[in-house]
Amino acid sequence: MSEEQIPLDLLDPAAVRKRARTVGIGAVMVAAAFGGLLGLLAGRTAGLVTAAVFAVPLLLLAWSEARRRVWLAGHVLSVRAFGTRSVDLHAADQVDLLVTDLRGSRTVGLLVRGGGKAINLALAIYAGTGGREQGVFGLRKLADVLAGRGDAQGLVFADLLVAQLRAEARGVAAADRPLYRLGSLAPTGRLAQKLNPDAVSRFVSTLD
Repeated sequence: MSEEQIPLDLLDPAAVRKRARTVGIGAVMVAAAFGGLLGLLAGRTAGLVTAAVFAVPLLLLAWSEARRRVWLAGHVLSVRAFGTRSVDLHAADQVDLLVTDLRGSRTVGLLVRGGGKAINLALAIYAGTGGREQGVFGLRKLADVLAGRGDAQGLVFADLLVAQLRAEARGVAAADRPLYRLGSLAPTGRLAQKLNPDAVSRFVSTLD
């Protein structure tokens, strides 16, 4: 019997597709502008090549975002975009918290590596004092799987997710929940950075 697949997409698929369409439209407009300008200066062929150089990577990015899905089946985390990558969380070589800072929004993610593959699972995204977080069921299952690793690293992250669930159950404001507070520890001005494991452990040890 196959394992139940638990969706772990932080954003609603419809919202992701809408954002991907916006990126795609923007890519076409930017490519057309640069291609048209160079076409006037260097000829039609040069303009078409320039348009393709700008458009193709952005259109591929938009398509990838529209197709991206993340799920947990048993203790295997998978992500699909162009293809599917999977990492067994029980056998993962490395588990870290990754904070990305982009256009005023901070995303706190679980970065796992194993079998030569890496997956960044977004746990929460915050802007100002609010944001969007993984659902209760998904976080609970993820915490159970991490605890099942049987090592200190897994237990730290399991305790962190359980503390996040408790804070949500108590109605604690988003800005006072563990994931928000951890994300705030990361210095500004960097696109992506891993939090120091010892700092994460010390932080989790202070949680209720």
